Amino acid sequence: MPNPDLSPERLKTTLLHAIERAGAASSDFDLNPEYTPPVERVLKPAAVLVAITEDGRLILTKRSARLKHHAGQIAFAGGRMDDTDHDLAHTALREAEEEIGLDQTVSTILGHLPSHETVTNYSVTPIVALVPNDLMFTAEPGEVSEVFTVPISHILNLENYRIEGRRWRGQRRQYYTVPYGPYYIWGATARMLRNLAKGVA
Repeated sequence: MPNPDLSPERLKTTLLHAIERAGAASSDFDLNPEYTPPVERVLKPAAVLVAITEDGRLILTKRSARLKHHAGQIAFAGGRMDDTDHDLAHTALREAEEEIGLDQTVSTILGHLPSHETVTNYSVTPIVALVPNDLMFTAEPGEVSEVFTVPISHILNLENYRIEGRRWRGQRRQYYTVPYGPYYIWGATARMLRNLAKGVA
């Protein structure tokens, strides 16, 4: 359903404002200061596409349950930067086309959010883009089990975020969540979206 509170022009203005004010880089370690990553580790560049339809819907994916890493989790389309990519925006667009069939030519890139450092040694840059309404998606069956949307108004409301935790590799780890209906959006995805929401607040 379209979001009646955000016209396409107001949505674009809101997102540009959020990108400008999003603040500092984030990491999986923000809520876990007792965990210190190895000093000599090398971060691999990656990018995700924060694609938002002109009627105010954020496009997300549910990862395949067959994947070795992050199986069944909610995520943006995106991945590691290839040697053939021109830049990180190209990485995000290419990965979105491969994972959900999003034509690279239909996205209007507005900018990028601060990078996010993951515990799996990636430096992820979220690329924010507007895309047309009523797109048809083709999920890549090896990686994506579902493509769905969430109202951007839900994502931009900081009151919808909370901190939860679980045990991971023998330690209690905390992380942000921003649940929506049956979808449990958490971890790096929720952390990057919270940066976007903070830019609006």
